[in-house]
Amino acid sequence: MILKYIPLDEGMMIMDEAIVKAKKIIEGYPETKFSGEEYQRFYECVYFMCTYHSSNEKTMQLYEKFRNSLEESIFSTILPTLINKQGANLLRELVVMWSNYKLMARWLCRFFEYLDRFFIPQHIELESLNGISFSCFRDLVFKKLYCRFIDATLTLINQERDGLQIDCILLKNVLDIFVEISDYSGVNYYKDFEQIMLTEISGYYSRLASEWLLFDSSAEYVHKVFWCLNREKQRASQYLHPDSEAKLMQVVRYQLLD
Repeated sequence: MILKYIPLDEGMMIMDEAIVKAKKIIEGYPETKFSGEEYQRFYECVYFMCTYHSSNEKTMQLYEKFRNSLEESIFSTILPTLINKQGANLLRELVVMWSNYKLMARWLCRFFEYLDRFFIPQHIELESLNGISFSCFRDLVFKKLYCRFIDATLTLINQERDGLQIDCILLKNVLDIFVEISDYSGVNYYKDFEQIMLTEISGYYSRLASEWLLFDSSAEYVHKVFWCLNREKQRASQYLHPDSEAKLMQVVRYQLLD
């Protein structure tokens, strides 16, 4: 590849084109695609800017541009979409936004790939591009709205326990996001959710057991216990991680049988 000089301002404008188009994905157009020619143009732009400008300062500006493009997308589109939603609607938007955000970030990672291959390995204090993608969403979206995500998730679980129909696929997708974010974080968000859920379920079945023991015969109590155990197992298998399912069943058995 013949080395080509691209002035910093011109190169940044070219990469702005890539960012503006990639942002369409989180603006409601996940089918947005880049042609082979577009990919080559944007990749080569970063490559030429990094290799021609030997200064780390210029390359660092590209690194920061990648981060800033993600942060700006979160502030301009993702947070305004989520902030006024509640309950299941909030969780549906979370699933859509997370999926579209990852798709947008994957395209941008491909365009800025040269940074991952040659610049970032020389600076161990810098996150990888994929790491930045996760940390931006975690810090700016997940941490900010985590309590609301938890409340909405537990509300769905409790609604199903009370006999209402819920979207179990939505619930599983949300919990998968908890796991995915936890894998790139120092905080295990899924474990936090699991602990809150188990505490709530423990209290729920403790109260229920006290009520049944007070008013039901032994035969009626046993019948209700096994009905609850079967129902909880069926529910848990639809959306919980297998380890969580086992812990949940242990809590339910303890409150109803011990």
